[in-house]
Amino acid sequence: QVQLVESGGGLVQAGGSLRRSCAASRRTSRTYAMNWFRQAPGKEREFVAGLTWSGGSTYYADSVKGRFTISRDNAKNTVYLQMNSLKPEDTAVYYCATSRYYSGSYYYQLTSNMDYWGKGTLVTVSS
Repeated sequence: QVQLVESGGGLVQAGGSLRRSCAASRRTSRTYAMNWFRQAPGKEREFVAGLTWSGGSTYYADSVKGRFTISRDNAKNTVYLQMNSLKPEDTAVYYCATSRYYSGSYYYQLTSNMDYWGKGTLVTVSS
């Protein structure tokens, strides 16, 4: 079993920034990729960003490209999501999730392909 401990988030005004972090208790084959998802009220959970511990590639949803940055600290088993130029439509509960698959294609970005989930934290962007 892998525990994911998330931190960061909260309330911010439109145009502001927040950073989320997600620390994994250990690395296994099922934590090959680390991803961020979000779920807005009344909507399905959607992929936001992803990377692998060893590769240099990062992947983003079109809605956040150029504004959000995913990064990692291998020594700390921690992944970060830096969110800039936030918009009210970014308001959602944000989750980190691990997967045994890289997240470079739509199929591997599906929630059904994730192995472990964090508890999620609400990010509210006010207008």
